Amino acid sequence: MSREVVYGRQPVREALRGRRQVLELLVTEQALNGETWLQELTQPLPQVRTGAELEESAGTRDHQGVVALCEPYRYADALDFASGGRSAGGLEGERPLIVCLDQVTDPHNLGAVIRSAEGAGATGVVIPKDGAVHVTPAVCKTSAGAVEHLPIAIVTNLARYLEEIKGPDLWVWAADADKGGPPWKSDLVGGAALVLGAEGKGLRPLVRRSCDGAVAIPLNGKLDSLNVSVAAGILLFEARRQRSG
Repeated sequence: MSREVVYGRQPVREALRGRRQVLELLVTEQALNGETWLQELTQPLPQVRTGAELEESAGTRDHQGVVALCEPYRYADALDFASGGRSAGGLEGERPLIVCLDQVTDPHNLGAVIRSAEGAGATGVVIPKDGAVHVTPAVCKTSAGAVEHLPIAIVTNLARYLEEIKGPDLWVWAADADKGGPPWKSDLVGGAALVLGAEGKGLRPLVRRSCDGAVAIPLNGKLDSLNVSVAAGILLFEARRQRSG
């Protein structure tokens, strides 16, 4: 079986609580002595290694003394998100709340978006097959382990996917700073897919044309855009606010 690396104390802890199997767990003596949950583990049993050995396994110094070797990440079926609910990643009986990212290539941005989406109770995150970062060890670390709980799906053609899922019960909203209205004046209570592009690029024209409407976060400073992970967090929690009202 091929193995994937997850590193960092919180990401590894969430991997142990998540859906995929952790095959081996490598820890420094310092981490083992400092973390009660590591001391209580018996399956898999933590194996003590030096910091240098963990750095070699993780490919980074940012391992915090804990590295897991896991079975490959299991991507979800993006079409399942349109039905929402607990079978995907959403709340039971709630209409879908999907995040779609167009050509986001920074693993730290993807990880941060996934963390916000999981915290907001989103159904899942959709990313394109090409021209975008997928789930990597750095994404797992930045998401603080949220990737282990929130379904992530890959689609071959994002514009076609949006055309397939949108309808009277699911509206597709583009994050468009030039043409969008404030999110708190948009109806995000019903089924919604929030579509965001990479910084400096925005959405590709075909993806933008596949959207039903647009939202924009008003800015009062000198910059004309927000980091995609910050924008996603604002839109997701505005949707959560509306749905909780």
